Amino acid sequence: MSKAAQFKKTGYALEKGIFSIGEIETLENEFDQIVTQLKKSDENINARWGSDLTRHIEESDSEVIHTHNIQSYSSIMLNMVQNKTLLNLVAFLIGQDIILHHTKLFCKPPKKGSAFPLHQDWSYFPTQKNSMIAAVVHLSDSTEDMGCFRVVPESHKLGKIKNSDGHSHVPEIHDYYSLETALPIEAEKGDVLFFHCCTIHGSMPNTSDHPRKTILIQLYSGKDSIVDENQHTNVQLVLRGWNYQATRESTGNIKS
Repeated sequence: MSKAAQFKKTGYALEKGIFSIGEIETLENEFDQIVTQLKKSDENINARWGSDLTRHIEESDSEVIHTHNIQSYSSIMLNMVQNKTLLNLVAFLIGQDIILHHTKLFCKPPKKGSAFPLHQDWSYFPTQKNSMIAAVVHLSDSTEDMGCFRVVPESHKLGKIKNSDGHSHVPEIHDYYSLETALPIEAEKGDVLFFHCCTIHGSMPNTSDHPRKTILIQLYSGKDSIVDENQHTNVQLVLRGWNYQATRESTGNIKS
């Protein structure tokens, strides 16, 4: 089965070795430099979910270091987002018109890395045609004890589930699925995990001795449109093809 066929059937696909060891070493160095800069900023950089759904499986002082839009920190990170092999794979999934919505850095520290409750991404950045996908670039290995991603295969076929943001119990999700029974997606440095915006996913805490380092890239089709532009950052960077929904107001935040 091709990766595109697997993605359509299951709602996710893991692509091995998109980035070489040398490329990953460079990207990991940039990642570490961003984390160091964040720690010096005196900002609140802990994106711990703090959900009642995960309190029973994580420490009260759990944390995950986070920032949006790593391409705003580093030209090397911008080049990563524009990687030709990566975009070729994205094109198989959503077509040739590829728009960057945003990126996120996540660093789950050793021993106390936070859990992420089961949720759907669409609830944070919905689009009209549900073309939004995630591409998770692994800059470290990601094993079960490191809190690797977990997915519920074929759950994207359930469509948009109301209140599926992971902050409260939703019967359609949590009466049927749990983090413990969701499928763990173990990955190595250089691997990229793709999943649909309606795929139910989450992750267990990092209880290992090693940090889990990932960059999440959110992408959507240039033929699709964002439902609520004020809900989440949307950089609207055209990585390939055309943005058919771009306007003077949307690209420049001009209100008059």
